[in-house]
Amino acid sequence: MLRKRLLTALVWIPLVIFAAWFSRPEHQIPWFTLLAAIWGPVAVYEFYRITGVSKNKTLAILGIVWTLLFIVGPHFHYTYYLSILFTSGLIISLIVLVFTRAKEGLFLRWAWMMAGALYVGWLVSLLVSLRIDAGRNWLYLVLFVTFASDSAAYFIGRSFGRRKLAPNISPGKTWEGAAGGLCGAVIMSLLFLLPTPFQLALNYWQAIILGIFISFFGQIGDLAESALKRSGGVKDSGNLMPGHGGLLDRIDSVVFAGVVVYLYYIIIVL
Repeated sequence: MLRKRLLTALVWIPLVIFAAWFSRPEHQIPWFTLLAAIWGPVAVYEFYRITGVSKNKTLAILGIVWTLLFIVGPHFHYTYYLSILFTSGLIISLIVLVFTRAKEGLFLRWAWMMAGALYVGWLVSLLVSLRIDAGRNWLYLVLFVTFASDSAAYFIGRSFGRRKLAPNISPGKTWEGAAGGLCGAVIMSLLFLLPTPFQLALNYWQAIILGIFISFFGQIGDLAESALKRSGGVKDSGNLMPGHGGLLDRIDSVVFAGVVVYLYYIIIVL
């Protein structure tokens, strides 16, 4: 399992890093947005398989398209675009409900369709916005600190974990692992103070607080997706990433961490 996790990480992490690095205004192709636009629809389809939305192809397709439109939204006039997107998605999906013959469980699937598009599409779009508005280093802060938190929590939990963190949701997670994740996140966050191409204009306390927040909310995001999978009776959202699960399994903590950093940037930095 560990070997599969490491091999998968060696493939995907450089891909994400390079996409974020070259996704610059002077380039015609926004590579990070393109990667997100591929990743997001697959992740939301995994969400729909867990929740049963995929049994209604029309709702599933509508949700996937809606997710994709959310992700590319930051490249347009965002306020008007979002107003149109929210309104049209709501109205069109309700029209689909009216003309669908099989009514049993339909409204619940519609609710899950909406939830999936918002959970994946809207939250991933904030990562795209962060890359466009704040620059690559703020996006790297989200990615690297989250990866450090997840990795530290995994290894510390496996080595020293004794007390279960949330046994009814994710039996493998421990308080020791969670504490290790916080430490790993803070250490990685502090590295962004060093005079490197990744340096951010933060002081020590800001870096420490951001590291704690990213780790905390990232782990909450991980637990939230674990609760979703448990309700759907599945262990992993998919098998596209050997050792890690599906694409949804890999963004569960990143999107929650992205919300924290995006809010910090627009409220404190701007």
